Amino acid sequence: MKKTYKIDVDCANCANKMEEAAKKTEGVKDAVVNFMTLKMIVEFKEGYDPKEVMSRVYDNCKVVEDECEIFY
Repeated sequence: MKKTYKIDVDCANCANKMEEAAKKTEGVKDAVVNFMTLKMIVEFKEGYDPKEVMSRVYDNCKVVEDECEIFY
């Protein structure tokens, strides 16, 4: 299952850090962050609850870029 989320991030480098952090999160099959559109597309692994996974994605992204926001 894929879902798209609105994000708020200041620079392309920060967006790349968010993408890498999201990809390393348990339950995420793939993630793409588009700085130009300020969107994150997350593909979830089978059997994982997207809300729980996004909570972990958010926490992981805050570690690498503390001023980022994900609206989920």
